[in-house]
Amino acid sequence: MNLQDFKWTRLPESYELLDDKIEVLTKPHTDLWQNTYYHFQNDNAPVFQMETDEKYFSFVVKTDFTESYHRFDQCGIVMYLDSENWLKGSIEYENEEFQHLGSVVTNHGFSDWSTTEIDASIKSMWYRLSRREDDYCIECSTDGKTFQQMRICHMFNGKNKIRFGIYACSPEASSFKAIFTNMQLLDCQWPAHDGQQPDES
Repeated sequence: MNLQDFKWTRLPESYELLDDKIEVLTKPHTDLWQNTYYHFQNDNAPVFQMETDEKYFSFVVKTDFTESYHRFDQCGIVMYLDSENWLKGSIEYENEEFQHLGSVVTNHGFSDWSTTEIDASIKSMWYRLSRREDDYCIECSTDGKTFQQMRICHMFNGKNKIRFGIYACSPEASSFKAIFTNMQLLDCQWPAHDGQQPDES
């Protein structure tokens, strides 16, 4: 992928772009969340994205977060359209025993978080974001070969041109280096549904 096609929405503390690697140092007190349950609006996490109007594709990236040891530190895949419409998939560090592998889908200013606990020793993860028109699938993998579904969702504002890429943030008073490698833009790897036929309009 050509990183010259990517643009920052808010800069991190620092970053370095190499031929096959992006290193990001997070700023303290940066996050993405809108309203639900916590009743706050956090919209200051740096995101690094490219733009496309392609309706069918998959984006793959490997994340390394070896230096992440503070609560809520996170890095992963993102599709940030605006403050009230976005999705992300990532791991959030919790403590020495476990962390949260999860996804957040935000439509019209309300965030919806789904998670599962994984061992805190895991320090790298692959993600794949796939698009089929205005429906999206987030998957994860520990080896970059076998991907498991994390989330299928609909984005009401994701019908036409979108932006997608990577993000890293530290919601509390911490900072860490996130490393992104193996970025690929592929034909859609999320197959069309072959079961029950759609209802007639």
